[in-house]
Amino acid sequence: MFLKTFGWSLAVTVATLIAAFFLGGPSAFLIVAILCVLEISVSFDNAVVNATVLGRMNPWWQRLFLTVGVLIAVFGMRLVFPLLLVGITAQLNPVDVVRLALEGGSVDEPGTYAALLHEAHPSIAAFGGMFLLVLFLDFIFETREHTWLTWLEKPLAKIGKLDQLSVVISLAILVVVAETLAKDVGTVMVSGVLGIGVYILVNSLGELFENAGGLGDDEEEDEDEKKNAGIHGDAGDVDKGRSGPNAVVQVAGKAAFFLFLYLEVLDASFSFDGVIGAFAISQNIFVIAAGLGVGAMYIRSLTVYLVRKGTLSEYVFLEHGAHWAIGALAAILLVGIKYEVPEVITGLIGVGFILAAFLSSVVLNRRNGAAESAGEQAEESLAARP
Repeated sequence: MFLKTFGWSLAVTVATLIAAFFLGGPSAFLIVAILCVLEISVSFDNAVVNATVLGRMNPWWQRLFLTVGVLIAVFGMRLVFPLLLVGITAQLNPVDVVRLALEGGSVDEPGTYAALLHEAHPSIAAFGGMFLLVLFLDFIFETREHTWLTWLEKPLAKIGKLDQLSVVISLAILVVVAETLAKDVGTVMVSGVLGIGVYILVNSLGELFENAGGLGDDEEEDEDEKKNAGIHGDAGDVDKGRSGPNAVVQVAGKAAFFLFLYLEVLDASFSFDGVIGAFAISQNIFVIAAGLGVGAMYIRSLTVYLVRKGTLSEYVFLEHGAHWAIGALAAILLVGIKYEVPEVITGLIGVGFILAAFLSSVVLNRRNGAAESAGEQAEESLAARP
C-alpha cells in the first residue's frame, strides 16, 4: 500500500531533483530539497485534517484529490495564485507580473516580485488565519466521544452549544488584530471577513448536499464500485458500503464536490505563508514552485494513506492534535501581520502537537488493550470454575 500511495510522489521527487540539478546546478538541487522538506514539516497537520474530510468522500473523489487536486496545489496555489495576488494588490497587468517574477530580485529590494508579494502578506495572513481559526473553533466547540485535553475541551464543548459562537469569537479576534497589528486596518478587516465567509460558505454547502443525499454526477461510477464490492441498494449520493477501522458514510456528487473545494481552500490557507517564506531561501519562482509542489504531493499522498489505513480511527487523538496545531498556525498567521515568525517555529509547533497526540493515542490503546485482556482472563477464570 505504501508504494501504491506514495509511488507518484517518489517518482516526481526523483524527476524534479534531477531536472533541478541539470538546469540549475547543485544549488538549485539543494534548494528544491530543502523547500520540499520544509513544506512537509509545516503541513503535516494539514494532512491529518485533510484525512478526516477525505474519508467522507468516495474512492472516485479520493482519486480526483490525488490527480486534479495535486495540479491545483502545485500550479494553482504555489505558482499561479501568487502571480494573481501580486497583480491585484500592485495593480499590474499579467504581463508585467510575469516579467517581474522572471526577473527575480531580493525581498528587501522595492518593486521586485518578492517585495510586492511580501507587501501583500497582511491580507494573505488575515484571510488564511481567520479561515483556520473558525475551523479550529468549530472543532473544539463540538461535543465529541473522545477528548484529548479533557480539562479544556469539555468546558469548551459546553460553551460551544451557543449557536455560531465560533463566528462571533473569530470576528471579535479579527477586530482586535486589525486594530493592534495592522497598518492598513481596512484591508486586513476585509481579508479576514472574506476568510470567515469562505469557510462558512464552502463548509455549509458541503454539509447541505451531504445531508440532502442528492444524486451525484459520478453516480454510475459509484454504482460500479458498489457492485464490484458486492454492495446493492438504491443509487444515491452516499456510499455506506465501507467496512474496516475507518468505516464511514461516504459521499459523492455535489456533496463531494464542495468537500473537495473545502480541501483546496484549506490547502491554500496552509500554503500562503510557506510561499512567501520561501523567498527567504530562493527568488526563483520556478524553484519555489517545484520544491513546495513536491512537498504538497507528499502531503496529499499521506492524506490518502491515513484514510486507507484507518489511522485516525486507530489513533483517536491525532485529529485533536492536528486541530490544536491548526489553532496555533492561525495565531501565528495573525501575529505575522506585524511580526515575522520563522517557518521553523511554525513547523516545530505543528509536529509537536501531532507527536504529543500520537503518543497519547498509543498510551490509550495500550490501556484499553490491557483492560480487555484483564476482562477476558476474568471471564475465562469464571468459566473454568466448577
